[in-house]
Amino acid sequence: MALVEETAAYLDGPGRRESKALERAAALSYATESMRLTTRLMQLASWLLLHRAVNEGEMSLAQANQEKNKVKLAPDTVNANVAPLLPQHLQELITRSLRLQDRVLRLDAAIHGSETNHQPQANAVERQLGLLKAAFEAPAR
Repeated sequence: MALVEETAAYLDGPGRRESKALERAAALSYATESMRLTTRLMQLASWLLLHRAVNEGEMSLAQANQEKNKVKLAPDTVNANVAPLLPQHLQELITRSLRLQDRVLRLDAAIHGSETNHQPQANAVERQLGLLKAAFEAPAR
């Protein structure tokens, strides 16, 4: 939540001044990336608040699992061509938000993975071994 507050303070203050000094293409990139950053942080905050409610007994994990489907957590990146156009502080905030998102995605997979992934992952090695076994156990003609 501190990252959300820091980002809001930056975007409303120094970031606004910095964006006005950018060239047109960089200003467009700034607007796009700051909106993506804000959206990412709001999704992360929603996920964290859901799990705080579970931790405090306000809702069950099953209820949180249903509600978390409304939260859009997906791996994200910043275009390598765009990043150098952005002010340094915005780049740092984006990097920190992406690291936080990676941690939340890992936590989400650990917490909800077994509930949301009912079918086991196919093991490619086992599949190949099965094919070999079937080929050698087949009756000779």
